Amino acid sequence: MALKAETISLTKLAVAAAEEKLAKDIVALDLSNQGILSDVFLIITGANDPQLEAISDEIQRELQKAGERPIRREGMGGSSQWVLLDYGDLVIHIQHPEVRSYYALERLWGDCPKLTTQVGIS
Repeated sequence: MALKAETISLTKLAVAAAEEKLAKDIVALDLSNQGILSDVFLIITGANDPQLEAISDEIQRELQKAGERPIRREGMGGSSQWVLLDYGDLVIHIQHPEVRSYYALERLWGDCPKLTTQVGIS
């Protein structure tokens, strides 16, 4: 199944918002052929808790302007080291470097193609 144009558009907005808050190592994985609930996993690294919150807030603000609200949010507030924003077809993981390395979502979903130029990631 091909990615929906709406999902690509939301992913682009999320990438731009994350970059605005100086996020690192942004990777978008195309899961549309995996038969799971979401089509894209967007994985983002933030250096510390305040940056994770800033990235999350900026993404939510920009996607809300596009008429989207997360279905679910996890890891907000405190020192969770991982924030998850679920927009249905787009699931955003914002992680500390150590958490990202430990859970290695890119390796877990390594057989899925990465979205690069489609979403503005070089």
